[in-house]
Amino acid sequence: MENLFEWKKHQRKRLISARENIPGKTHWKWSQAISGNLMQKLPNPHKMIIGIYCPFRGEYDPRSIARYFIQNGATLALPEIIDKDTPLCFREWSMGTPMKNGAYGIPIPVDTQIVRPDAVIIPMVGFDQRGYRLGYGSGFFDRTLASYQRQPLSLGVAFEIQRLDDTYPQAHDIAMHYVITEAGSFQTKHY
Repeated sequence: MENLFEWKKHQRKRLISARENIPGKTHWKWSQAISGNLMQKLPNPHKMIIGIYCPFRGEYDPRSIARYFIQNGATLALPEIIDKDTPLCFREWSMGTPMKNGAYGIPIPVDTQIVRPDAVIIPMVGFDQRGYRLGYGSGFFDRTLASYQRQPLSLGVAFEIQRLDDTYPQAHDIAMHYVITEAGSFQTKHY
């Protein structure tokens, strides 16, 4: 790959555009399928802390299965960007938690407890068969996963239209344990 930076920039633009242009009914249908596939990977979330995220630019919305996790005894958490070169912190979140806009205008919980997730549902701009993800390019999730002595279970979520032959991972990139799409899921490394 001659110019990896330009290739990734082009792929991000192409994949985000494709995702944002998924028709509403199709997006809803595919999202429901992803929710079902996530429930299969986390069938007993009792006493787990699960990191989710607020969707951005047409991403799958994991808040759609928040009620399932909460009703089954899980604690949920949302990521907060502290600084551009530091890991994310996860703040406890439940429906009705007061929110404010954080970095990039992404909503974050107001003054809730910082927790360490047992599992993290991670959005992907693109992904490959080995479980490596193409993100937005800031490295927040890779830096966060690398900061834990024992990594939480990582579940990368995307639509099949975001699949790439290769993401050309770099040394700092971390593969997901599972990739979850509307078509199913596949394991890429052992937890």
